[in-house]
Amino acid sequence: MNAVKRIEIIANYIELERILKGLDQAGVPGYTVIRDVAGKSTRGDGKHDLAMTMLDNVYIVAFFPPEKLDAVVANIRAILNKFGGSCFISDAMEMRTTKCVG
Repeated sequence: MNAVKRIEIIANYIELERILKGLDQAGVPGYTVIRDVAGKSTRGDGKHDLAMTMLDNVYIVAFFPPEKLDAVVANIRAILNKFGGSCFISDAMEMRTTKCVG
């Protein structure tokens, strides 16, 4: 088992390439992108048009070594401060296996 950091980002799909470039530049080894997500946020006025927003949002999840944290935060914070979105970083444990998908 290896200690890793987990980052979860919810943002507009237009910013996807900027976010992925920021993760790459910070040394994040890989990520998963889920397109067309919708939900309710703790921010905002609570009015939602899920039919409109569903196609506009992406969910990105990635795991990376703890020593990359400062670079990841610097890169992603700059993008989200400019374009919006939500980001959550937590501790996780990686269970290595003999086979890998993707």
